[in-house]
Amino acid sequence: MENLIKNPKLLNKNKTALLVIDIQTRIINVMRKPNKLVENVLKLIKGSKILNIPIYFTEQYPKGLGSTVDEIKVELIDEAIEKISFSCLGAGDLFKRLKNENIEQVVVCGIESHVCVQQTVFDLLANDFQVNLVVNAVSSRYKVDFEAAINRMERAGAEITTVESVLFELCEISGTNEFKSISNLIK
Repeated sequence: MENLIKNPKLLNKNKTALLVIDIQTRIINVMRKPNKLVENVLKLIKGSKILNIPIYFTEQYPKGLGSTVDEIKVELIDEAIEKISFSCLGAGDLFKRLKNENIEQVVVCGIESHVCVQQTVFDLLANDFQVNLVVNAVSSRYKVDFEAAINRMERAGAEITTVESVLFELCEISGTNEFKSISNLIK
């Protein structure tokens, strides 16, 4: 009998990080469905903490756009990585840190889908990261921008996924304490 392999595109918690992009006070309220966005991002953050997945978060020009929204910031330990470039490639040494920590898969959420998120996804792909774009944890002001960005990122090679899919994929099996905690989080 031949050896069967697990698909390498499935998320592996030992080589995955969560990247939360620019969910800031002065822009969140003009996004489509801002409350649902924050709720879903919080699930990703709390799930990542349960699974011991590293979490990074950025702020685009915080002097103008404010800091990360309080509901999210309270769940995060580290300081935000400030940037003025739209892509997180320009967020200090973030990409180098990901490489140094042997991160190969990056789960991406945040705003805006067609600007900072999209440019970051393209740069992550160009630097040989697998990108898992969480479509129910990204947003834009306008539906047309959101839809065009999702389509463009998918064509470029991003894996399109959802909050629940990401968290259960990272759990891998049921019956563990992690699985039970994630299940309660999803409810």
